[in-house]
Amino acid sequence: MSAEYKVHGDVAVITLMNPPVNGLGLSTRIGITDGLEKANNDAAVKAIVITGGGKAFSGGADIREFGSPKAIQEPNLLSVIRACENSTKPVVAAIHSVAMGGGLELALGCHYRIAAPGTSIALPEVKLGLIPGAGGTQRLPRVIGVEAALNMIVSGEAIKSEMLAMLPGQKLFDAMAKSAESLPEEALGLARKVAAAHADGSPLPLVRNLPCKHPQGDAYFQFARNMVKGMAKNLPAPAKCVDAVEAATKKKFEDGMVIERDIFMNLMLTPESRALRHIFMADRAASKIPDVPEDTPKREIKSVAVIGAGTMGGGISMNFLNAGIPVKMLEMKQEALDRGVATIRKNYEAQVKKGKLKPEKYDERMALLSTTLSYDEIGQADLVIEAVFEEMGVKEAVFKELDRVMKPGAILASNTSTLDVNKIASFTKRPQDVVGMHFFSPANVMKLLEVVRGAQTGKDVLATVMALGKKIKKTSVVSGVCDGFIGNRMIEQYSRQAGFLIEEGCTPAQVDKAVEKFGFAMGPFRMGDLAGNDIGWAIRKRRYQEKPDLKYSKTADLLCEMGRYGQKTGAGWYDYQAGKRDAIPSAVVVEMIEKHRAALGIAPRKISDEEIVQRLVYSLVNEAAHILEEGIASKASDIDMVYLTGYGFPLWRGGPMVYADTVGLFNVAEAMKRFAKNPHDDAKFWQPAPLLARLVAEGKTFN
Repeated sequence: MSAEYKVHGDVAVITLMNPPVNGLGLSTRIGITDGLEKANNDAAVKAIVITGGGKAFSGGADIREFGSPKAIQEPNLLSVIRACENSTKPVVAAIHSVAMGGGLELALGCHYRIAAPGTSIALPEVKLGLIPGAGGTQRLPRVIGVEAALNMIVSGEAIKSEMLAMLPGQKLFDAMAKSAESLPEEALGLARKVAAAHADGSPLPLVRNLPCKHPQGDAYFQFARNMVKGMAKNLPAPAKCVDAVEAATKKKFEDGMVIERDIFMNLMLTPESRALRHIFMADRAASKIPDVPEDTPKREIKSVAVIGAGTMGGGISMNFLNAGIPVKMLEMKQEALDRGVATIRKNYEAQVKKGKLKPEKYDERMALLSTTLSYDEIGQADLVIEAVFEEMGVKEAVFKELDRVMKPGAILASNTSTLDVNKIASFTKRPQDVVGMHFFSPANVMKLLEVVRGAQTGKDVLATVMALGKKIKKTSVVSGVCDGFIGNRMIEQYSRQAGFLIEEGCTPAQVDKAVEKFGFAMGPFRMGDLAGNDIGWAIRKRRYQEKPDLKYSKTADLLCEMGRYGQKTGAGWYDYQAGKRDAIPSAVVVEMIEKHRAALGIAPRKISDEEIVQRLVYSLVNEAAHILEEGIASKASDIDMVYLTGYGFPLWRGGPMVYADTVGLFNVAEAMKRFAKNPHDDAKFWQPAPLLARLVAEGKTFN
């Protein structure tokens, strides 16, 4: 049973004991209802307190039971809340640390509530594409007012208990405890006080009986609906939150509950909610490495050195400064250091200006940053990350130096985006300490960190880097060693397809628009202009040597030969005006493409948006199936996380692999076979990867 029952004099205390956040799984729910029954049958007990053990009151549903029969097995959460309401003795919720989702709904079903200051209160279901499903949309407006409740439900954001306690006329908390430490004692005091007040048999207060009205009624809900639809774009849940809260103001309580339940069940079946729930689980699963146990000892990281003070080096340094870890930046020339420090300052100052960073925090972070021109001064750092030019000879020189100066047990990391980490490790006498930490640009903004595991990388090194990723607020995904790792290896196929599409008849703007309509943050050509087309050019030049039979469209090379590298040169696939980022279609580029097309003897054809999206997205899927087959990624959901957090794949579609599952792998493979017949495409590439073919034959999915 994951709830503890104890009697303190004349008060029974039911403590939820389901770490880490006291999720309301089946055994916890049984523990609460058994405790309520025991207390109501014990004549010596006058009142009941429900609280949470450890670090939370309750974080809501137990995610380990998501989608399983246990999640809805009786007593389900609705029945538990009803048992609280029906208790003949007063039930007091003693809330501390975290009360979210079902945890808050449980507290709202109790007769009285006392909260510790600093408690995070939220109904975050919207973030999973759902609405609260156990009365949250019906009870919360009754205790804090319609507008405050709707804002909380639509945003899913947490608010501190002391803020909510200040709302005029709130009935969410009957009392605020002085501190988290004094909460148990004060809850017992409140329980005894309310027991005495109801000793005469007067009815116990129920949230469901409170009135719920909005003075502007229809007009307010119409306004809220318009606002929410504009912000939610492709997600159905936020607008449905408005419908459910409106029902609380217009219907009897039980009828409102029926509407809430109907909406909840319908949203459960939407692809958007499935996608968001998949992301939620995938995010948690990414940190688990099959052969690295959770209790693997970790190395202590108290200080970090970063080699290179350019865009990447500066961005990487900021991640550690933000987490309160001292950083020493190393460069070869003083002016490079000065430039790097100035950029970091500028970034922080912009945050201060916007009110996102307190001035004293800015000073604290800058105080943690030091610089040097000598390798000999970084030797004591616990972790060193190189962010130098992407060329093996340069990496070799750096790692030989690091091997010379770094103390034993220091972790040596490379920020390489494509190069062989095993080869880099071979430049040292300690390959077990070498790991790839591939940050994405801008490194202080992008969430993704690809952790590249070399053949000899120590398990303790992996465990340390994954924990550190969490500390600096990154989504860390482990990749094996191959050219381009997970993300860039897949994007190469995507870029190849984009090139073939313009040879066959599309303009760059048409391809970009189709992909952006699908939901990508930006299309391949705008992305190329932003990153710099010369980067792809350098990779292709290497490819022509290494893989001479790999087919590319020549258009991107021709563009670079014209000096059109993208936004930094004011011209790429598009034209740019000084100081602006707007992509303006370029007549010069269209002319270059048409000339090239004519030279190849290709008659342009009209290509549908559907074909554009399928060729681009399915090229990612097929390459990803090879990556899984080779063991470069350990699970399909890791690949989804890479694309959601590093490449702007639309959130509501859940990532390329789960999207392919949703479309149906049979349909994906059939489309690939069609593309293989296109004489201007790469027939060899479009053979469905063995893993994909196997899953189709067995009627299975990636996830």
